[in-house]
Amino acid sequence: MPRLFSGIEIPAEIAERLIVLRGGLEGARWVDPQNYHITLRFIGDVDGSTAERFSEALADIAAPPFSLTLDGLGSFGRGRPRAVWAGVASCNELSALNRAHENAAIRAGIEAESRNFHPHVTLARMRGAKADDVATYLSYNGAFLSAAFPVTRFVLFSSRESRGGGPYVVERAYPLDGGED
Repeated sequence: MPRLFSGIEIPAEIAERLIVLRGGLEGARWVDPQNYHITLRFIGDVDGSTAERFSEALADIAAPPFSLTLDGLGSFGRGRPRAVWAGVASCNELSALNRAHENAAIRAGIEAESRNFHPHVTLARMRGAKADDVATYLSYNGAFLSAAFPVTRFVLFSSRESRGGGPYVVERAYPLDGGED
Protein backbone atom coordinates (compact mmCIF):
# COMPACT_ATOMS: atom_id res chain seq x y z
CA MET A 1 0.00 0.00 0.00
CA PRO A 2 1.41 3.41 -0.89
CA ARG A 3 1.95 6.08 1.71
CA LEU A 4 -0.65 8.84 1.52
CA PHE A 5 -0.58 12.51 2.36
CA SER A 6 -2.48 15.58 1.31
CA GLY A 7 -0.73 18.70 0.19
CA ILE A 8 -0.25 21.68 -2.06
CA GLU A 9 1.84 21.50 -5.20
CA ILE A 10 4.56 24.08 -5.81
CA PRO A 11 4.24 25.89 -9.16
CA ALA A 12 7.09 25.45 -11.65
CA GLU A 13 8.14 29.11 -11.48
CA ILE A 14 8.56 28.89 -7.69
CA ALA A 15 10.36 25.53 -7.99
CA GLU A 16 12.81 27.19 -10.39
CA ARG A 17 13.64 29.75 -7.68
CA LEU A 18 14.21 26.91 -5.18
CA ILE A 19 16.50 25.01 -7.55
CA VAL A 20 19.19 27.68 -7.25
CA LEU A 21 19.46 26.82 -3.54
CA ARG A 22 20.67 23.30 -4.32
CA GLY A 23 24.32 22.61 -3.61
CA GLY A 24 26.99 23.80 -1.25
CA LEU A 25 25.98 21.57 1.64
CA GLU A 26 27.86 18.34 2.28
CA GLY A 27 25.63 15.46 3.37
CA ALA A 28 22.52 16.87 1.65
CA ARG A 29 20.33 14.68 -0.54
CA TRP A 30 18.43 17.26 -2.57
CA VAL A 31 14.75 16.66 -3.26
CA ASP A 32 13.83 16.52 -6.94
CA PRO A 33 12.06 19.78 -7.85
CA GLN A 34 9.03 17.91 -9.26
CA ASN A 35 8.50 16.56 -5.72
CA TYR A 36 8.39 19.97 -3.99
CA HIS A 37 5.16 20.34 -2.04
CA ILE A 38 3.65 21.60 1.21
CA THR A 39 2.19 18.75 3.26
CA LEU A 40 -1.21 19.48 4.77
CA ARG A 41 -1.74 16.09 6.47
CA PHE A 42 0.55 13.05 6.44
CA ILE A 43 -1.42 9.81 6.66
CA GLY A 44 1.16 7.11 6.03
CA ASP A 45 0.47 3.51 5.08
CA VAL A 46 -3.24 2.71 5.33
CA ASP A 47 -5.57 0.06 3.98
CA GLY A 48 -7.73 0.72 0.94
CA SER A 49 -10.95 1.44 2.84
CA THR A 50 -9.24 4.01 5.09
CA ALA A 51 -7.66 5.62 2.04
CA GLU A 52 -11.07 5.84 0.36
CA ARG A 53 -12.69 7.33 3.49
CA PHE A 54 -9.95 9.95 3.70
CA SER A 55 -10.25 10.76 0.00
CA GLU A 56 -14.02 11.21 0.33
CA ALA A 57 -13.65 13.34 3.47
CA LEU A 58 -11.23 15.60 1.57
CA ALA A 59 -13.85 16.03 -1.15
CA ASP A 60 -16.17 17.58 1.45
CA ILE A 61 -13.73 20.41 2.25
CA ALA A 62 -14.92 23.82 1.14
CA ALA A 63 -12.31 26.57 1.19
CA PRO A 64 -11.60 29.62 -0.96
CA PRO A 65 -8.51 29.99 -3.16
CA PHE A 66 -5.69 31.99 -1.58
CA SER A 67 -2.05 32.96 -2.11
CA LEU A 68 1.10 31.75 -0.41
CA THR A 69 4.65 33.04 -0.16
CA LEU A 70 7.73 31.03 0.75
CA ASP A 71 9.70 32.96 3.33
CA GLY A 72 13.07 31.97 4.75
CA LEU A 73 14.98 28.74 5.10
CA GLY A 74 15.47 26.58 8.16
CA SER A 75 16.31 23.09 9.30
CA PHE A 76 14.89 20.32 11.42
CA GLY A 77 17.11 18.46 13.82
CA ARG A 78 19.14 21.15 15.62
CA GLY A 79 22.34 19.36 16.71
CA ARG A 80 21.80 16.55 14.18
CA PRO A 81 20.22 18.18 11.13
CA ARG A 82 17.71 15.95 9.32
CA ALA A 83 16.30 18.32 6.70
CA VAL A 84 16.60 21.79 5.19
CA TRP A 85 13.36 23.49 4.20
CA ALA A 86 11.82 26.67 2.81
CA GLY A 87 9.26 28.09 5.21
CA VAL A 88 5.81 29.40 4.37
CA ALA A 89 4.77 32.90 5.39
CA SER A 90 1.96 32.96 7.93
CA CYS A 91 -1.41 32.52 6.23
CA ASN A 92 -4.76 32.17 7.96
CA GLU A 93 -6.30 30.39 4.96
CA LEU A 94 -3.53 27.79 4.98
CA SER A 95 -3.99 27.18 8.71
CA ALA A 96 -7.73 26.76 8.20
CA LEU A 97 -7.12 24.33 5.34
CA ASN A 98 -4.75 22.31 7.53
CA ARG A 99 -7.42 22.11 10.27
CA ALA A 100 -9.95 20.92 7.69
CA HIS A 101 -7.53 18.18 6.58
CA GLU A 102 -6.98 17.14 10.19
CA ASN A 103 -10.75 16.90 10.68
CA ALA A 104 -11.04 14.86 7.46
CA ALA A 105 -8.39 12.45 8.74
CA ILE A 106 -10.18 12.01 12.05
CA ARG A 107 -13.50 11.41 10.27
CA ALA A 108 -11.74 8.73 8.20
CA GLY A 109 -10.68 6.95 11.40
CA ILE A 110 -7.06 8.15 11.43
CA GLU A 111 -5.48 9.15 14.73
CA ALA A 112 -5.14 12.86 15.43
CA GLU A 113 -1.79 14.40 14.54
CA SER A 114 0.28 15.04 17.66
CA ARG A 115 2.72 17.51 16.08
CA ASN A 116 2.04 21.18 15.44
CA PHE A 117 1.56 22.22 11.82
CA HIS A 118 4.78 23.73 10.44
CA PRO A 119 4.20 24.40 6.74
CA HIS A 120 7.34 24.07 4.65
CA VAL A 121 8.83 22.73 1.45
CA THR A 122 11.56 20.16 2.09
CA LEU A 123 14.59 21.01 -0.04
CA ALA A 124 17.07 18.42 1.21
CA ARG A 125 17.32 15.51 3.60
CA MET A 126 20.53 15.27 5.57
CA ARG A 127 22.77 12.29 6.04
CA GLY A 128 25.75 12.99 8.23
CA ALA A 129 25.63 16.74 7.72
CA LYS A 130 27.39 18.79 10.38
CA ALA A 131 25.28 21.30 12.30
CA ASP A 132 27.90 24.02 11.68
CA ASP A 133 27.78 23.40 7.92
CA VAL A 134 23.98 23.65 7.92
CA ALA A 135 24.16 26.85 9.97
CA THR A 136 26.63 28.34 7.48
CA TYR A 137 24.44 27.31 4.54
CA LEU A 138 21.41 28.92 6.21
CA SER A 139 23.34 32.10 6.99
CA TYR A 140 24.08 32.52 3.27
CA ASN A 141 20.68 31.44 1.91
CA GLY A 142 18.21 31.88 4.77
CA ALA A 143 16.72 35.17 3.56
CA PHE A 144 15.00 33.43 0.64
CA LEU A 145 11.66 35.00 -0.32
CA SER A 146 9.46 33.85 -3.20
CA ALA A 147 6.84 35.74 -5.10
CA ALA A 148 3.28 35.08 -3.96
CA PHE A 149 1.65 32.22 -5.82
CA PRO A 150 -2.01 31.21 -6.09
CA VAL A 151 -3.36 28.08 -4.42
CA THR A 152 -6.45 26.92 -6.31
CA ARG A 153 -6.43 23.25 -5.34
CA PHE A 154 -4.98 20.67 -3.00
CA VAL A 155 -4.17 17.08 -3.83
CA LEU A 156 -3.96 13.60 -2.37
CA PHE A 157 -0.43 12.30 -2.98
CA SER A 158 0.88 8.78 -2.77
CA SER A 159 4.47 7.70 -2.52
CA ARG A 160 6.36 4.47 -2.46
CA GLU A 161 8.89 3.92 0.27
CA SER A 162 12.20 5.13 -1.09
CA ARG A 163 15.34 6.95 -0.13
CA GLY A 164 14.64 10.62 0.33
CA GLY A 165 10.94 10.50 -0.49
CA GLY A 166 9.24 10.48 -3.83
CA PRO A 167 8.43 10.03 -6.47
CA TYR A 168 5.06 11.43 -5.50
CA VAL A 169 1.94 10.71 -7.52
CA VAL A 170 -1.20 12.85 -7.51
CA GLU A 171 -3.99 10.38 -6.80
CA ARG A 172 -6.79 12.93 -6.75
CA ALA A 173 -7.08 16.73 -7.01
CA TYR A 174 -9.63 18.85 -5.14
CA PRO A 175 -10.30 22.36 -6.47
CA LEU A 176 -10.82 25.10 -3.93
CA ASP A 177 -14.14 26.90 -4.23
CA GLY A 178 -13.82 29.28 -7.14
CA GLY A 179 -10.62 27.56 -8.28
CA GLU A 180 -10.09 25.73 -11.53
CA ASP A 181 -8.96 22.12 -11.55
